[in-house]
Amino acid sequence: MTTAESTIERELISKLEELKYEYRPDIRDRAALEQNFRERFEALNRVRLTDTEFQRLLESITTPDVFAAANILRGYSSFERDDGTPLNYTLVNIKDWCKNTFEVVNQLRINTDNSHHRYDVILLINGVPAVQIELKTMAVSPRRAMQQIVDYKTDPGNGYGKTLLCFIQIFVVSNRTDTWYFANNNARQFSFNADERFLPIYQFASEDNKKVTHLDSFAEKFLAKCTLGQMVSRYMVLVASEQKLMMMRPYQIYAVKAIVECIHQNCGNGYVWHTTGSGKTLTSFKASTLLKDNDDIAKCLFVVENGGAKLDHGSGDEVLLRAA
Repeated sequence: MTTAESTIERELISKLEELKYEYRPDIRDRAALEQNFRERFEALNRVRLTDTEFQRLLESITTPDVFAAANILRGYSSFERDDGTPLNYTLVNIKDWCKNTFEVVNQLRINTDNSHHRYDVILLINGVPAVQIELKTMAVSPRRAMQQIVDYKTDPGNGYGKTLLCFIQIFVVSNRTDTWYFANNNARQFSFNADERFLPIYQFASEDNKKVTHLDSFAEKFLAKCTLGQMVSRYMVLVASEQKLMMMRPYQIYAVKAIVECIHQNCGNGYVWHTTGSGKTLTSFKASTLLKDNDDIAKCLFVVENGGAKLDHGSGDEVLLRAA
């Protein structure tokens, strides 16, 4: 017997509650979503906004440009209050993502001028919608969920461009046994190709490269609060030249963690080597950007040969990463 979609949804929410997410059944529409965001924003930034200030804040941060929204989410911004004084703020705790509030909402309905969409499960980080999870039964391919997301995003007046849903970073689709995830992006990087394949999509894997496909296991390994915070803040890459978001592959994430840990433990120098197209240039680049933020490291030298100059196209040769 096929498990009903509603049952899969309830069991996922129970799993997320076990992972210490706060379930918010009261957030079912745009007004409630925005009110919760306001409360989280004011608490984080130690401020009380007037109603007009909050509406202007929403207008200033809501954008149909996914890349621009991703930058706003990860950085500091400034806002002019009604009395002319500036307010410097962040949407989330970007210094320590683990210290944000993590909430789960379901069956959220967003009505705009031309769209009336309902979303299965959305994860909020400090009130900001960061992850959308679309669920199907085992009898339905996850591709259907991917197509549904694409259809929602291309619908005129959709919530992704006109509401706080513009901050969605990651989409997850699952029929419980088969789970995939992929980065949000603008339209030209967000569609099916001529072979009706949606790329790039990923399945999570353990350190020994075993696939983590069951929804419960995926939630434990990928959606745990601090892990998800790291996935968004550390292991997604914003490619300015192409105005797109990239997810790092699981083995790249483990490689970066190993490189950074090795240097922190003063294990000596080393190099990254893998086959052409494995993404070792991106791996080394991400490792170097994380290392440069460490106060104990005075200099980090990142060297590639010409074939590896573009971040998303590695060469067949070694990439040297030296920290001192």
